Amino acid sequence: MLLAIDVGNTNTVLGLYRLDGSEPELAAHWRVTTHRAQTVDEYGVLFVNLFEMNRLSAQEVAEIIISSVVPPLDSTLRQVCEEYFHVRPLFVEPGIKTGMPMLVDNPTELGADRLADCIAAFDRYGGPCIVVDFGTATKFEAISEKGEYLGGAIAPGLGLSADALFSRAAKLARVDIKRPAKVIGTNTLTHLQSGLYYGYIGLVDGILERMIAELGKQPRVVATGGLARMVAEDSRYISEIDEMLTLNGLRILFERNRTVKARGRMS
Repeated sequence: MLLAIDVGNTNTVLGLYRLDGSEPELAAHWRVTTHRAQTVDEYGVLFVNLFEMNRLSAQEVAEIIISSVVPPLDSTLRQVCEEYFHVRPLFVEPGIKTGMPMLVDNPTELGADRLADCIAAFDRYGGPCIVVDFGTATKFEAISEKGEYLGGAIAPGLGLSADALFSRAAKLARVDIKRPAKVIGTNTLTHLQSGLYYGYIGLVDGILERMIAELGKQPRVVATGGLARMVAEDSRYISEIDEMLTLNGLRILFERNRTVKARGRMS
């Protein structure tokens, strides 16, 4: 089986795929907090316990692919893969075969998770397409009708925006971010929730409106990430929610690079 690991600044998402059938099958997936200070053994025990909770064995993993936007964790995760799974992982990094033309100034600057999102979105939905990934930062990616990566935009995530507000305004208490019943709040709690939620909807739709105008054609707009379902509810442009988009992109990238370099279980 293939283990796909997407390491983000806030969360790490793991997906376990069976590739021996006619179609790839996602056997299990997990979302855990990213801890930069955790040791190899701490991550190793965590991952193995997740497998055991699903009655799976780490010995079933024959291949591993990793996308990471947290470079200090790369060596730790490499050791975890080698010591606990006995597999040399494939990292999504410059030089990997993507199958997608990159029409930007410096393709090596594109984050591994963003690349995986684009690969999966075009493979499933075709083009033109826009991906919105709601993570620590919210990333917008534009893909042409021909499957070319055209570029994108990055905005502070909803959680980051809320943290900035609460840290700089002494009298404002931290609130749960959720969709309020109406825009005009009647107390401080609903005032904050309305401003954060509907303000962020305005940011997302404002960027999407301009990206769609620049594309010149009506694209499919796909949302992924932890807050995708909540934000998509009131967006005028998001038409699809695909919570496994990044993991599926990693699986596709693995398949496209399977013959580039011999990898797999260590002897």
